Amino acid sequence: MEDTTSTQADATRVDPARVRELAAAVYESAGVPADDALLAADTLVQADLWGHQSHGMLRLGWYYARLRSGAMKAVTETRLAVDAGAIAVLDGGDGVGQVVARRAVDEAVGRARKHGVGVVSIRNSNHFGTCMYYTRIGAQQGCVMMLMSNAGPNMAPWGGLKKKIGTNPWSIAAPGGSHPPVVMDMANSGVARGKIYLANKRREPIPSHWAIDAQGNPTTDPKAALEGFILPMAGHKGYVMGVMVDVLSGVLSGSQFLDRVHGPYDPVNRSGAGHLMIALDVAAFQPIEEYNRRIDEYIVSLKDVPVAPGHRQVYYPGEMEVQADAENRANGLLLPADTLADVERVAREAGVPYPY
Repeated sequence: MEDTTSTQADATRVDPARVRELAAAVYESAGVPADDALLAADTLVQADLWGHQSHGMLRLGWYYARLRSGAMKAVTETRLAVDAGAIAVLDGGDGVGQVVARRAVDEAVGRARKHGVGVVSIRNSNHFGTCMYYTRIGAQQGCVMMLMSNAGPNMAPWGGLKKKIGTNPWSIAAPGGSHPPVVMDMANSGVARGKIYLANKRREPIPSHWAIDAQGNPTTDPKAALEGFILPMAGHKGYVMGVMVDVLSGVLSGSQFLDRVHGPYDPVNRSGAGHLMIALDVAAFQPIEEYNRRIDEYIVSLKDVPVAPGHRQVYYPGEMEVQADAENRANGLLLPADTLADVERVAREAGVPYPY
């Protein structure tokens, strides 16, 4: 039996390893090879462990539907379209986005080891979950890692009233010395689309600054927000950032861009998502021991300030996720009832035993 004690009456604490096995079995039932299925499942569970439920097991049904329709290919066959020293272009062949991105990490880090920098542009991919899943891997291997991706349209160009551009997330992760990596992961919208989906599923209102409805009016109704437009972060600045991420991810790679990209919530159309991954080998800039000493000094100094009222502590970027991960592994992963209900539906559809 799973531990059902929690601070939320409608949530259940589950064993992360068992949830991962269940998700992997769902992927395998759709034809995904075992190792790839485990990777894709791990990205979902890890997002939940970090506390980002909008990118966790909530999305299993979306990916499963795309696999069943053939919009996303179960067997991921990547190839190098360009192989030019520090630079590569990786064609994902419409395969599983998590698998494509993980292979790109190895390409980027391997090239950085040889050239000091590794740049991998990725075309014909799919949604891959959280960016920081991959940038953290590079940081743990001694590289400063950058990853950006375009996404299906949910924002209007600044001043417009038609969906044209995605939230287009990006992440940077740097080795943390004796600390876990320093990590930034953010969308160029004021909020990730997945959080509005989550609010809509739970019939909860959203803040009025997250989105506008189809007529351009502020709204707290998540359904109206999904039918309307998500607002960019920091006004026009977020819009400009989103455009540049799309240029680097979609145009530069030879993949799709703007409203030609289809997101994971679309069960039938090929995605056409593009990404850009950059790895910088720290050892090419200075001895790794010197860097580790300096980044440790940086983190200690950053946190050495008085704590403001209403805050428990000062966090460096990425530290919150590390603490959430430790808590969820120690006490069990807290999953909401609606997420578990959806996972049960998908498991039964896939013919996979549901243990809860």
